[in-house]
Amino acid sequence: QGYEDWLRHNSDNEVNGAPVYVVRSGGLVKTRSKNIRVGDIVRIAKDEIFPADLVLLSSDRLDGSCHVTTASLDGETNLKTHVAVPETAVLQTVANLDSLIAVIECQQPEADLYRFMGRMIITQQMEEIVRPLGPESLLLRGARLKNTKEIFGVAVYTGMETKMALNYKSKSQKRSAVEKSMNTFLIIYLIILISEAIISTILKYTWQAEEKWDEPWYNQKTEHQRNSSKILRFISDFLAFLVLYNFIIPISLYVTVEMQKFLGSFFIGWDLDLHHEESDQKALVNTSDLNEELGQVEYVFTDKTGTLTENEMQFRECSINGVKYQEINGRLVPEGPTPDSSEGNLSYLGSLSHLNNLSHLTTSSSFRTSPEYETELIKEHGLFFKAVSLCHTVQISNVQTDGIGDGPWQSNLTPSHLEYYASSPDEKALVEAAARIGIVFIGSSEETMEVKTLGKLERYKLLHILEFDSDRRRMSVIVQAPSGEKFLFAKGAESSILPRCIGGEIEKTRIHVDEFALKGLRTLCIACRQFTPKEYEAIDRRLFEARTALQRREEKLADVFQFIEKDLILLGATAVEDRLQDKVRETIEALRMAGIKVWVLTGDKHETAVSVSLSCGHFHRTMNILELINQKSDSGCAEQLRQLARRITEDHVIQHGLVVDGPSLSLALREHEKLFMDVCRSCSAVLCCRMAPLQKAKVIRLIKISPEKPITLAVGDGANDVSMIQEAHVGIGIMGKEGRQAARNSDYAIARFKFLSRLLLVHGHFYYIRIATLVQYFFYKNVCFITPQFLYQFYCLFSQQTLYDSVYLTLYNICFTSLPILIHSLLEQHVDPHVLQSKPALYRDISKNRHLSIKTFLYWTTLGFSHAFTFFFGSYFLLGNDISLLGNGQMFGNWTFGTLVFTVMVITVTVKMALETHYWTWINHLVTWGSIIFYFVFSLFYGGILWPFSGSQNMYFVFIQLLSSGSAWFGIILMVVTCLFLDIVKKVLGRQLHPTSTEKAQLTETNSGIKCLDSMCCFSEGEAACASVGRMLERVIGRCSPAHISRSWSASDPFCTNDRSVLTLSTMDSSTC
Repeated sequence: QGYEDWLRHNSDNEVNGAPVYVVRSGGLVKTRSKNIRVGDIVRIAKDEIFPADLVLLSSDRLDGSCHVTTASLDGETNLKTHVAVPETAVLQTVANLDSLIAVIECQQPEADLYRFMGRMIITQQMEEIVRPLGPESLLLRGARLKNTKEIFGVAVYTGMETKMALNYKSKSQKRSAVEKSMNTFLIIYLIILISEAIISTILKYTWQAEEKWDEPWYNQKTEHQRNSSKILRFISDFLAFLVLYNFIIPISLYVTVEMQKFLGSFFIGWDLDLHHEESDQKALVNTSDLNEELGQVEYVFTDKTGTLTENEMQFRECSINGVKYQEINGRLVPEGPTPDSSEGNLSYLGSLSHLNNLSHLTTSSSFRTSPEYETELIKEHGLFFKAVSLCHTVQISNVQTDGIGDGPWQSNLTPSHLEYYASSPDEKALVEAAARIGIVFIGSSEETMEVKTLGKLERYKLLHILEFDSDRRRMSVIVQAPSGEKFLFAKGAESSILPRCIGGEIEKTRIHVDEFALKGLRTLCIACRQFTPKEYEAIDRRLFEARTALQRREEKLADVFQFIEKDLILLGATAVEDRLQDKVRETIEALRMAGIKVWVLTGDKHETAVSVSLSCGHFHRTMNILELINQKSDSGCAEQLRQLARRITEDHVIQHGLVVDGPSLSLALREHEKLFMDVCRSCSAVLCCRMAPLQKAKVIRLIKISPEKPITLAVGDGANDVSMIQEAHVGIGIMGKEGRQAARNSDYAIARFKFLSRLLLVHGHFYYIRIATLVQYFFYKNVCFITPQFLYQFYCLFSQQTLYDSVYLTLYNICFTSLPILIHSLLEQHVDPHVLQSKPALYRDISKNRHLSIKTFLYWTTLGFSHAFTFFFGSYFLLGNDISLLGNGQMFGNWTFGTLVFTVMVITVTVKMALETHYWTWINHLVTWGSIIFYFVFSLFYGGILWPFSGSQNMYFVFIQLLSSGSAWFGIILMVVTCLFLDIVKKVLGRQLHPTSTEKAQLTETNSGIKCLDSMCCFSEGEAACASVGRMLERVIGRCSPAHISRSWSASDPFCTNDRSVLTLSTMDSSTC
């Protein structure tokens, strides 16, 4: 962690010390970014990062526009256009800017990236000109200048007042369940330590109550000792025993755990099965503290767009004037029969021509005779695609537009030469579709948009943009056509467009939109409105007043937008497809078999989200789908929840799925959290649609604080997923197409959703098993280490005499026993990785922190005490009764006894580690047997030389003398075998009588490799648990016939019988299991 802090410190210095150029005294002065002050005019060149929040003054373009990308702020990789006010846009030299006299009034700093209100008061020729400033004028710190040679901007927010700094979220320290268990165990051992110290102190004074033990002839007290306070002597003795026994607290455990987490995290990045070849991206570990938490996940919360899907939109269908069309080879082909259709109509649909007059809009859906109908049909289609081509925020790459003069576009470009950039893939797909049909968007500036219709160039004056916001869920543009008419073009969700329409095929379009959504397509409705000169004058005045207001600007703008976007004529609807990523269905099936509940949280509409859930396997056709949608009141929401709870109880269906939308979720979380959670826990899959980013985080927090305290994992790819990624116990970022914000804020980052199954089922399983063994083993070997010290006090009148030499005390945890467990915790694979991935149910064996339960902890602790008693009393009986074990009749002494106990202990705990190891490499052999050899070599070296710098030579010749006795060798071997024999018997009987599913998998792997469909489990009634998963595993491990299926699990296994999270899609005869 100190190393990570040092890296962050260097990164901060690099950002704060970045060179920038500031306009001062009529020239450019080079300074550091940390020295920028509010009011400084800063020059930024192409591809440089803005060092502060700047209001754009001018650029190298005459219209004062520039393009930026805000990927580091909101994850959006598209180019955004910002514009300067006209009065400053012409000031393109340093001298002109230095003479600028202006005042900027703006709101106090706030964290919202998309909100900025202010105004600029410019003094020109003794006259003040007031211009409104909005988000389109503000260049945010952290954004990057693109496709623009240079810009000048004035700093309005600097340092910690910038929007980026205000969005810094102090991430709560995520602690794994293993760490919490370690702390609990540590408290127990602290109680044991204090208890041993108190018992020893009390027994000391109990024995010393007899005069012959209080002051024996060979240990007379001084006068000062006789007169000292008994209370002080008691405290002093208590502290002395604490020091003597303090090694029972495994301080080195925390050091080893940190090393294991840090070094172990590299294996995720090195895993070639987590490497995505197409993008050449490997898995990243941002937080190594949570490795073992990957093996404890009970809930997975996933975004849909870009996470389950590719986030690559393809235009598929549309509805125009109540008729559905499909795009086939760049031509629109109607679906099914159309009224009075003729073959000649299709040619018009593929090539929209001679759309000169857009003022003749029709609100009638009737079809007339052939010539009139054809003319009207062409106009309707032209207007629809003109709306698609004009109502957007798409930009064109400046690669094609450099050197074209003042205009930002080139009129002779063909659609294949244009490269569009958009704030969302939907917009880009729609503009590209319109270009394929024949209406090509060529480019835009602050005041003009240009489209080409079959070679004919048309310029539209861009009057106003009514920006998209999540409340309106639509965006609009007001343009002036070449003929002079003024139009509003609007697009948005059907729920925000259709209620505001007064004309067009509303009902037919609504039906078509629902049909598109059922196919899993993303839908938008397109509408328009024509203004009279008087109407436009009124809305232009109201827009200017709202945009220049300093107080309640958002509310005033919202009111004006509502006033403008009404009485619309519905033109049609579009449908684009966002296809699923590879192996999403198989991944979700594997997670479900592993006992993990999968929730999908998305902002998409209800029908689209349900369709995608069905296609990706999150929902199944046989699942009973429950709905909590369109709730308007608390009472209605509560009644619906109670009905759902009753249905779950009454319906004899193995699986239920729940669909809930954002507004209903808000009501459920406000007053009925417990009832909502009861319904959710009874469902195998939950889909939340129309969700706001903060709602996603609230749902995860609700699950986290539920009574079961389950471990949650959130996975997403966009900036809108950051809140839920940070809220969950484990956050996974998908390195997708919506920028890298999610990946940067996550604990782990992977390239595709399909890698999640390997990350959890293999790496999570391994990490948890490794660290669980590490923790338990550390406590075990420290009990073995210090208990003989406690027992020895009974034989030395509790005089605080140490049993071991001080060097042995120091090196026990550092050298003699540290490496075997460290290497084990890094390399252990108790089951082959392919078996873990092909048998997801094995994940359940480690759920609920099972390997660090109190029962397991007590087993290891009891084992440590029993081994310690064997070491001590075995050595005591071997050396006791005044028997000489040396040929010359010489007796062993105190240090020889302690060394014998220590030698048996080192060998026993090391061999115990060897018994726990399933996966042997040359490194394991080296450190395991090397540790024992090192102990013997070191002891011979340490006890065979008189060290001149050592004041005490207690161990001189002790070890050599001990090893010269055959009886001592026999005793060492006998005690090691005695300690480990019962442990081996317990393991053998446990595997034979009550094997876990993991132990069965080990036997299967050892005996015959992976058999066909071994991971399939059967119900006692003979139903197949997962036919679809069986098919998936057949693809993974190769085709096989049902005749070769071997039964791996019994009906009594806890994860098989009547398990609601395992799918039942088809029946299978029990004899085949």
